[in-house]
Amino acid sequence: MGRVIAIANQKGGVGKTTTAINLSAAMGKKGKKVLVIDIDPQGNTTSGFGIEKNELDKTVYDLILGECSIKEAIIPDVCDNLSIIPANVNLAAAEIELIDAEKKEYVLKNEVDWIKDQYDYIFIDCPPSLSMLTVNAMTTAESVLVPIQCEYYAMEGLSQLIHTINLVKKKLNPSLAMEGVVFTMFDSRTNLSQEVVDSVKEALEERVFETTIPRNVRLAEAPSYGKPICDYDPKSAGAESYNKLAEEIIKVK
Repeated sequence: MGRVIAIANQKGGVGKTTTAINLSAAMGKKGKKVLVIDIDPQGNTTSGFGIEKNELDKTVYDLILGECSIKEAIIPDVCDNLSIIPANVNLAAAEIELIDAEKKEYVLKNEVDWIKDQYDYIFIDCPPSLSMLTVNAMTTAESVLVPIQCEYYAMEGLSQLIHTINLVKKKLNPSLAMEGVVFTMFDSRTNLSQEVVDSVKEALEERVFETTIPRNVRLAEAPSYGKPICDYDPKSAGAESYNKLAEEIIKVK
């Protein structure tokens, strides 16, 4: 049975999509069978794998509306051992479409349950908001991975996100857990990055991963080439960090 991990933070620009792309690709390189579900209307995870998002017939939007099956929505083998359910701007309308849907919080879960046991890991890239799409991701997932940028306002919004996770756990998905926090855009040249890490570790009871993701030019460049960092520059600091993070997550039972 595959592990389903939602990657979420309602704060934008924290490296959430970068983590979704590169962590899932690193898992694939390790021989794990991986599915990525892009439920962010920006579709950046989709384009980050080199897929032309605006020319797609079937996306997660069609899946949510019941206009295609989950197998029809999957684009197979976009990387080693990795398939994706893509997204584009059409998904922005999903919030409105879901208003009258029966059991609207479980629409994605009901679809994913059909194929869950065919994958080792399923990663869901959430939009940067606590929307119905994010709630769908959290009812589908077993755990939530939270990327946090190493900056002064790192803690801002984190308590709200944890409150949402606990609310979903209480009302909709009793088995939902916190996978952990991963620090992104870590700059070893500044005291601030380490201060942020220390203060969050002190404030949080949740698991904080040992691996930090550095600020890395190659990591920033990779999406414009439609490649994860492990294919674009496998020897870069960014590739090594996501490889280590994948190893940490594999050890978590």
